[in-house]
Amino acid sequence: MKKLLNVIFVIIVLFACKKENSDNQTNGKTTPVFNPNVSYGTMTDQDSNVYKTVTIGTQTWMAENLRTTKYRDGSAIPNIICNTAWTKLTTGAYCSYNNTKSADSIAIYGRLYNWYAATDSRNIAPTGWHVPTDAEWITLTTYLGGESVAGGKMKEAGTTHWLSPNTDATNECGFTATPGGGRILQPGVFDALGDGGSYWSSTQYDFDSAQLRSLSNSSAGCGYGYYFKQLGTAVRLIKD
Repeated sequence: MKKLLNVIFVIIVLFACKKENSDNQTNGKTTPVFNPNVSYGTMTDQDSNVYKTVTIGTQTWMAENLRTTKYRDGSAIPNIICNTAWTKLTTGAYCSYNNTKSADSIAIYGRLYNWYAATDSRNIAPTGWHVPTDAEWITLTTYLGGESVAGGKMKEAGTTHWLSPNTDATNECGFTATPGGGRILQPGVFDALGDGGSYWSSTQYDFDSAQLRSLSNSSAGCGYGYYFKQLGTAVRLIKD
């Protein structure tokens, strides 16, 4: 009888693990629309998410938005749901757009991170990768013909996820940018899903703000600017 109970216990544990994996909110179930004419590699983060990667010129980038919930050392990145709490942060945090638990949405758009998480000393990137500097973003946009046209070559083509008109979107370089929106500083609410999205650089602008890049459904450009470090926005990593 004891042996039978042990067998039943093992079966229950295996079934539970299988169900947990099949419902994994971290890995997701769907992906963006990649360029079928581009060769992609792969990389894996601390949560065991597997991402496509793409080489553009001399650089290798993630071809999907980051969605890890952990730093490189395995420590958890706080998931902050409360809008008011988000606006007051001076330490790393992440959220999903509208605090969704949809595996599909998280897989397509990634997570949103404040700058403190993107640059935490525990490292949001797995070994061999890092958050790009502003200079590395400039290298990318210059290779793609300059800021005024680079965005169109980086954006996922079509309107599966981008709202119309998704100006000049060809995704010819394979970067496959998706419009994950952001979580703005005041009052910590979510905005612009489908319209556009931004990506942190690791470069600080001043004490309160840091430099980022942005894409829009109504522009072919890859915009340059800076914003408060509490902004929740997407992260793309670049290979060391």
